[in-house]
Amino acid sequence: MREKLYRFMSGRNGMDELARMQSWVVLILLLLGLFTRLGIFSILALALMIYMYFRVFSRNTAKRYEENQKYVNFRYNCTVQWNKKKKRMQQMKTYRFFKCPTCKQEVRVPKGHGKIEISCPKCREKFIRKS
Repeated sequence: MREKLYRFMSGRNGMDELARMQSWVVLILLLLGLFTRLGIFSILALALMIYMYFRVFSRNTAKRYEENQKYVNFRYNCTVQWNKKKKRMQQMKTYRFFKCPTCKQEVRVPKGHGKIEISCPKCREKFIRKS
């Protein structure tokens, strides 16, 4: 039986990261449909499940790899943006952030120094702000 499964799946895409994420979304949609008794969640879950199995059993691995890479890049960019926002929120206790009026570069200065002259590191524009 195992050999038949191996032969069937050879040359097919299989479960990649996008398919795993889709299976979690299917599970969440099914649970939402169960608790809210709205049929739309079950319909969405069924449609997503059909698409997920289409991807898993597809022999066009180049196209499926491309789709997976787009998802992985999107997830990476979201993670980077989230970490930037988290780091900025932690730094807001001790620093103020200003944008250069000329080049829009973000400049970080320490809080509590009154009015200071800030020099932009990118374009060397000088501007005065209260820290």
